[in-house]
Amino acid sequence: MIEIIAANIQDIKIIQEIAYNTWPTTFGTILSPEQITYMLDMMYSQASLTKQLTDLQHHFLLAKQAETVVGFVSYETPYRGLSQTKIHKIYILPTTQRSGVGRKLMDEVERIARNKGDRQLLLNVNKFNTAENFYKQLGFDIIGMEDIDIGAGFLMEDKIMAKKLS
Repeated sequence: MIEIIAANIQDIKIIQEIAYNTWPTTFGTILSPEQITYMLDMMYSQASLTKQLTDLQHHFLLAKQAETVVGFVSYETPYRGLSQTKIHKIYILPTTQRSGVGRKLMDEVERIARNKGDRQLLLNVNKFNTAENFYKQLGFDIIGMEDIDIGAGFLMEDKIMAKKLS
């Protein structure tokens, strides 16, 4: 059974552990080791995650299986003041992928967005990440491309995906 629970500041270490265990597998063939290290430090430091949870109003949900946290998702609603929810992150431990955890997390974000009256879900995915197929199975479509300069000579080269909510 998969249990979805809200995360808070006390869960930062768990979020960091999942990110650091997931990123090398997820991005090892897409990004250089230097970019992976840079991005993990930038997005998953104690200070960065604290800011995301407080100042930026990102909400994190944790997925638990048998008392072990195996994944997380973060989202923001409303996003840019509009009736939409932005999924900022979703990572599932490699040993747990393809077991329904990601779908359960995404379903919960969609449920929350619908309850708030949001009309669409948005997310970015690296243009080489095979997770794009997972998002398409969930009803997301590619609506654009975006290159984001994240400093130190690195770019996030992403596809923008959206799912209409009715």
